[in-house]
Amino acid sequence: MTLQAVGIIAEYNPFHNGHAYQIDQARQRTGADVVVAAMSGNWVQRGEPALMDKWQRTAAALAGGVDLVVELPTASALQPAHLFAAGGVRLLAALQCHWLAFGTEHPDMDYQRLMAHLPTNPATFKRFDQTYASLFQGYLREQTGITLNAANDILGFFYALANRRADRPLTLLPLARRGSQHNDATITADTAFASATAIRSAALAGDWAAIESVVPTSTLTRLQQTQLTSWPDFWPWLRYQLVSSDVADLRQLYQITEGVEYRLKRAALASSTFATFMHAAKTKRYTYTRIQRQAAGILLQAKPAEMLAGPQYLRVLGYSAAGQAYLHQIKKQVALPLVSRADRDWQKGPGELDDRAGAIRTLLTGIDQDYGRIPVKKDDSE
Repeated sequence: MTLQAVGIIAEYNPFHNGHAYQIDQARQRTGADVVVAAMSGNWVQRGEPALMDKWQRTAAALAGGVDLVVELPTASALQPAHLFAAGGVRLLAALQCHWLAFGTEHPDMDYQRLMAHLPTNPATFKRFDQTYASLFQGYLREQTGITLNAANDILGFFYALANRRADRPLTLLPLARRGSQHNDATITADTAFASATAIRSAALAGDWAAIESVVPTSTLTRLQQTQLTSWPDFWPWLRYQLVSSDVADLRQLYQITEGVEYRLKRAALASSTFATFMHAAKTKRYTYTRIQRQAAGILLQAKPAEMLAGPQYLRVLGYSAAGQAYLHQIKKQVALPLVSRADRDWQKGPGELDDRAGAIRTLLTGIDQDYGRIPVKKDDSE
């Protein structure tokens, strides 16, 4: 029997009940035998360190119903929406998924109409008093009458655009999100759903009672037993790099342009905490998310050539029995090399940036992230 797969592009930071609902809906709507997740590694799209490492999040995803987890490389994960989406689509297409399922605030969004009105003049978005995202959304609203400002609507549009540009290898399946908005900061009492943002805040505060109803038991257990990480943990290292580096060296790193290196250095000198640094560095054009991505790039010493390369391999992080069978089915036809164990050649070659991203976390937690690590196998007792 030939297994069919539905793909999901995810961060699972952390895996919660909304994710479990999405997986269940994706299976029901497609009849797929296997759910494949292209999941961000140790750094996530908004420029933040993941709360738990990629192996812990893989185990939680497998316990929650995913069959195969493949790492979305740092070069795609730590990017604005259009590059994040393009990397995920490339991975799922390489893994021969038939569908791409994604949660969105408006599943009936007319992606074709939006794509038909994309601007052709790059100068459209060169104003310095607004962010690129604001200018982009305003332009599309003027052209189409469609408001594209909710976080998952924006991602959904870029999934559709990336899929079109890749000659439509995936059938899109937009799914209505359940529960809180993407960036809601609080967990409502007597609910089964909450945003990942609110869950992270509660977990970092140790408020397990608030989290208990909105995540699977497997996620709650891991959160309670794991050293959780956030930007303040990495701030001393970032601050040292900013203060000690010459501006000419900073300028060689990814997305350090337009003189922002001077602003970041001044903010680092004056700030004893990451929160005060962010407040000092933010402007109308440089949003918190953009500064966090720049900060992550500086911490990882990420070069433009590394960050613009796109996925070069399929790093398998974990699988269920069905996921393992699917890998066996496709392994001779996949368009990118499969990597189940990171060796020295991977570390010094295509995996160098991901290895560096993991090594930074290892300095903090003491848990090795890449060399010699093998995929997590689902524990069927969960």
